[in-house]
Amino acid sequence: MADDDVRERIYRLEAEIEHFAKVAEGCRKIILVSKIVLSLGAVTLLVTLFGLLRFDQLAFMGSIAAILGGIVGVGSNTTTRNQAQERVRAAERLRTELIDQLELSST
Repeated sequence: MADDDVRERIYRLEAEIEHFAKVAEGCRKIILVSKIVLSLGAVTLLVTLFGLLRFDQLAFMGSIAAILGGIVGVGSNTTTRNQAQERVRAAERLRTELIDQLELSST
């Protein structure tokens, strides 16, 4: 009966690992998009400030919003990704320990 409990915990840990791996992957994609938005906002702001494009208040404010939004997107999703990766590592360590218990008790 104890082996069944251990196996059930392993299945739950594998589901948790998969969930947090998907969270980390989603954060990675959002970070990439945020970096692109940040870069485009910075380029638009510089081009507008150096006069390569006609000064437009909407473009100016949009570029500042893109820069700020990109910074926020990168920062918050980096933290979330790091937390998800740590949860994956912890669950994998626990899963390994549980698997070792199964192997030890079956011999």
